[in-house]
Amino acid sequence: MPHSLHDHQDKSKRVVVGLGEILWDIFPDGPRCGGAPANFACIAAGLAEDRFEVVMASSVGSDDLGDRAIESLTQHNVKTSCVQRASRPTGQVLVELDSKGVARYQFAVDAAWDHLEWSDDLERLAARTDAVCFGTLGQRSLLSRETIQRFLKAGRPVSLRILDLNVRKPFVSESVIVESLKCANVLKLNDEELPVLATLCGLLGSDQKVMQRIAELFDLQAFALTRGDQGALLGRGREMSEHSGTIVDVVDTVGAGDAFTAVLTLGLLEGLDLDVINRTACEVAAFVCSQSGGTPKISRQIGSW
Repeated sequence: MPHSLHDHQDKSKRVVVGLGEILWDIFPDGPRCGGAPANFACIAAGLAEDRFEVVMASSVGSDDLGDRAIESLTQHNVKTSCVQRASRPTGQVLVELDSKGVARYQFAVDAAWDHLEWSDDLERLAARTDAVCFGTLGQRSLLSRETIQRFLKAGRPVSLRILDLNVRKPFVSESVIVESLKCANVLKLNDEELPVLATLCGLLGSDQKVMQRIAELFDLQAFALTRGDQGALLGRGREMSEHSGTIVDVVDTVGAGDAFTAVLTLGLLEGLDLDVINRTACEVAAFVCSQSGGTPKISRQIGSW
């Protein structure tokens, strides 16, 4: 009988970190706070409630949008002590939705999140982190890339380092992808990103075989391949799980993948059955698709943990 996430009683909170970009998603009807690691942190905090300490490590501008971003994170119970204030403006991205609610993005350049600097606070946070989620977009500048990779290397060897690939052309290079994979021990990507990575690694075959080979090449503990409304494939060692997806009326797809990653991270930390993680991650991602923006209010009642 697989455990529920809430069957476990920990004596101390484990620390989960979103590392990378905070930005404002500019929708046709107005702005909403986002960025993949920030979306991840907000969803993780909602699901974890008081069981985990969720921290955001990023940089925002010394401007109104920066103030509002910190306020939004705080309202989601995300700790912001490692959110730096930079002289550059808080990041923004123009979100365009197609007829099915699928999002496309146009990113502002030289934003505050491109100026994430190494600090004593980040060093202390890395030393007590149990799981950290990062991507490639947050590493588009050399400064932030060096800081993010230093954080990953400064952490405890037993911590989960989840790479949510998040390829956003033209901001990612092959070298950043490879270096990020070397820093990670868990990989999450979507079905549009898999061919990019398969080509980079010179791999052919079924989705499962390619993912298993990538896991072998980079010594990954686990992986997740998301397929939009077609569900997901998860792997952990020799254990595999496929889920066909959860159908909802889609408002937009912003943050759905980040929500999936949040469930994946908490489930792996708890050592849950892979089918339980996959089903719940698909349910939570579908819920996010049924809402507007990437950080709807969420709780552990959403999804069958």
